Amino acid sequence: MLENWVVMPTCLPLVLRRCHACASERFRANGKFRVNANHKLIDAWLLALCTVCGDTTKFTVLERMNVRSVRPELLDRMHDNDPGLAAELLQDPVVRRRNRIALDWDNAWRLDTGGSDQLNREGSEGSEGSDVSVRFAARIPVRPVRLIAEGCGLSRAEVGRLITEGNLVSAIRLSGKLSGDFTFTLKR
Repeated sequence: MLENWVVMPTCLPLVLRRCHACASERFRANGKFRVNANHKLIDAWLLALCTVCGDTTKFTVLERMNVRSVRPELLDRMHDNDPGLAAELLQDPVVRRRNRIALDWDNAWRLDTGGSDQLNREGSEGSEGSDVSVRFAARIPVRPVRLIAEGCGLSRAEVGRLITEGNLVSAIRLSGKLSGDFTFTLKR
């Protein structure tokens, strides 16, 4: 039996970057944008607030671009302060590299197991095991062992034991962090 799990964001992640006012290292993006046009050129920034002092910082989205080269729907979303656009831009590697930021996804995601409470490890009569497909709704780096432990209602140590015994198998390496889809089989 194939089960589908989804790792879903619950809010925007914290942005890791040093605050120039208080030396804190965390900012909360609230989905607000600032757009400034100078004749035919346009600049746009995503605004974020320091979690300690509340100081505002700007993350460059567009810099000195010709207004005609920017898609009108992108400009509309920025003028409307679209939080979905903020989430897309924070996950864009070009924006992150340009602004020298990293994301902190702690407490900003949840695992949706599709209504099933937990995988039943004891299983029903004649059942070989459970196949689970894990899909990521956003590029959220999470340890697969943590997802499996949370979804199955086990401790991480128990999941590690199942892996070493060969009762938990996957085509990908289950150590480290992943942000892409994968499947695993829990043998009974």
